[in-house]
Amino acid sequence: MKRLLFIFLVFGLVSLAAARGLTLDAALARSLEKNPRIQQAKTAVEQAAGQRLAFRSIALPDVALGVLAGVQGGHRAGQASTEPFGFAQGAVRQALFQVAIPASLRRGDIEVLLAAQQLNVAVVEQLHQARTAFYTALYERSLEELGRSQRSRLDANLTSQEARYEAGSVDRGALASAILLARELDPQIEDAHRSYGAAILQLATTMGDDLAPGAALPSPEGALNFRPVNFPLASETSSALDRRADLRLARLLVRAAREDQRISAAAFYPRIDLELFGRYIPATNIQQASSGSAQRTDDLVSSEARAGASYTWRVIDNGKVGGAVLRERSIREMNELQLKKLEASVMRELAGLQDNLRAIAARHDSLTKAVAVAEKNVAVVENSWQQGLASQLEFRTAETGLLATRSGILKAAYQQEMALAEWDRATGRYFQFSDETTANVHSSKQ
Repeated sequence: MKRLLFIFLVFGLVSLAAARGLTLDAALARSLEKNPRIQQAKTAVEQAAGQRLAFRSIALPDVALGVLAGVQGGHRAGQASTEPFGFAQGAVRQALFQVAIPASLRRGDIEVLLAAQQLNVAVVEQLHQARTAFYTALYERSLEELGRSQRSRLDANLTSQEARYEAGSVDRGALASAILLARELDPQIEDAHRSYGAAILQLATTMGDDLAPGAALPSPEGALNFRPVNFPLASETSSALDRRADLRLARLLVRAAREDQRISAAAFYPRIDLELFGRYIPATNIQQASSGSAQRTDDLVSSEARAGASYTWRVIDNGKVGGAVLRERSIREMNELQLKKLEASVMRELAGLQDNLRAIAARHDSLTKAVAVAEKNVAVVENSWQQGLASQLEFRTAETGLLATRSGILKAAYQQEMALAEWDRATGRYFQFSDETTANVHSSKQ
C-alpha cells in the first residue's frame, strides 16, 4: 500500500514536557494524533486498498474448483452393493480482450488517492479548527484579564471615594456613581470568561482529549501579537491552485468519474475470454444410472480437459448500458463544473482576505496611536475628578474610551491571527500531500 506523507509547511512539533502550557504547535500535534475525524479518515485509506483490489479483479483470472465425493448404492451382478466415488473439476477464465480493463486499473489506483486526499482534507479542516479555537481561547482570556485590570483601577478609585465619603468630602451620590462605575465591567468579564470556557472545550474536543468529569482541560500558552504581513496575491493564488487539498480532491473526483464512464461504456465493445475446463475422475466402479444400458462398458466414466475461447458482443442495447453511461457522464460533468467553481473562487477568496488584513492593519495603527491619547486623557480627567473639577460622567467616559481602545487593539491582533489562519487554509499551507503514487497512476486527462 502506498504511503501517505505529510510535510509541515508552517508549524514544527515541540515537546509537551518542555512546555509550561499548551502551545499552538502542541495543540496541532495532538489533534493530528488523536482527533476522531482524522482517525476515521485514516481507516478509510486502509479500506480503499480493498476497493482497489476489487477494481483490479477484472484483469485477473477467475478460477473455480469443485470436489464431489459420495457412496453409490444398488446391486448388479458381479458388483458390490455399494461403491464409493469422487471426482474434481475446475475451470479457469482469463480475459484476453476487455476494453474496461485499463480504465478499471486506473480507477483502482484513483480510489486509493481519493481516500488519501480525503484524509488530507480532514487533517486541514481539523487543524484549522484547533488553531481557531486556540486563538479564540487566547483572545477571550486576554479580554478577561484586560477587564479585570481595568476593574482594579476602578476599585482603587472606589476605595478613594469611600474614604472621601467617610471624611465628608463627597456626598452619597458620588459614592454610588463610583460603585456603579466599578461594577459595570462585571458582565463583560463574565461573558469573556464563559467564552473562554467554550473555546477551551472546543479545543479539547478537536484534540481528542478526555472530557470525562474531573479531566484536566488544556491551558493555552502565549499571547496575541500583531505583526505586519504582506502576501503577493498572484503567486499565492498560483500556489493555492496547485496545493490545496480540496482542489486536488475535486480533480481526483473528475478523473474517477471519467474512468467510471469508460468502464460503463466498455459493455458496447466485444469481449474475448480464454476458458479452460478440466474434470478428473479416478478409477472407480461408479455406475451411470442415466444410461439404462445393461452392458458394463457403457458405464465407464473418464476424465476430460478442454480449452477454448468465448466471444461476446452486445449488438443491441436495451438502454441498460446507455443509461449507465449517461449517468456517469452527468456525474463527471457536475464534478467538472464544481472544480471550475472552486478554482475560480480561489483568487476572489484570497483577494478578500488580503483586503481584510489591510483593513485590520489600518485599524490597529489608528488604535495604537489613540491609546496613548486615551491614557493621557484618563490621567487628566481622573486628576481633575479627584480635585472636583470634572464630573463623574467625564471620568466614566474617559475610562470607557480607554478600555474600548485597548480592547480594540487586542481584537485587531485576534482578527489578524484568525485571518492568517484562514489565509493558510485558503492557500493550502497547513500540510502538503506527497502524491508519490502519481507515477504509478496512468493519468487520463484527455
